[in-house]
Amino acid sequence: MEAPASTEPTEAESAEPRHEFRVADSRLIYVGNVMALRADEVVMPGGRTAVREVVEHPGAVIIAALDDDDRLAMVHQYRHAVGRRLWELPAGLLDIAGEDPADTAARELAEEAGLAAAQWSVLVDLAASPGFSDESARVYLARELSPVPRPQGEDEEADLELGWWALADAVRGVFAGEIVNAATVSGVLAVHALRTGTGAVRPVGAPWPLRPTAFAARKANG
Repeated sequence: MEAPASTEPTEAESAEPRHEFRVADSRLIYVGNVMALRADEVVMPGGRTAVREVVEHPGAVIIAALDDDDRLAMVHQYRHAVGRRLWELPAGLLDIAGEDPADTAARELAEEAGLAAAQWSVLVDLAASPGFSDESARVYLARELSPVPRPQGEDEEADLELGWWALADAVRGVFAGEIVNAATVSGVLAVHALRTGTGAVRPVGAPWPLRPTAFAARKANG
């Protein structure tokens, strides 16, 4: 297989600075419990401006908890926006000020799956819908699992069901349209790439340049 062509700019291409998409004005439309919506007036190439609506999101963590038998812990949870229950990897929002994302992941794994992990690493980082949202999610790989007490869930989590999917079945479920949550699809395929030798993990504290900060700052400032 040929190596992909280089995407580095040539000397001629890099001589001219790229356009800076400056925000000329910004208007807050809505602030909710887990998101905010603003409208930015952005300067486009040529000088005209265009309005771009942006959903501010706190960010999220997802946990691919893989046991010694190559099974993934999955939860079956109701998602109101799509009006159905979905099979997903355990996950949670970064909604506690100052909490390290890895600590959030460990807490969510215990709360949703009743599991602790002795080994943690980063699988993939995602920009969920960069056309209109700053949402970013980090998928962790959790290994060396052990059971821990699982608290009683509230609201949708009171109806949550835990199941174990063989990795091969989870991959099949992705391609069959049975597993459709975007972060879960990414996590399942990343674990598969790792187990087949085409992927690699990063340290648990690896940089996360796209981690969103706007919503947390807005909530902190009232």
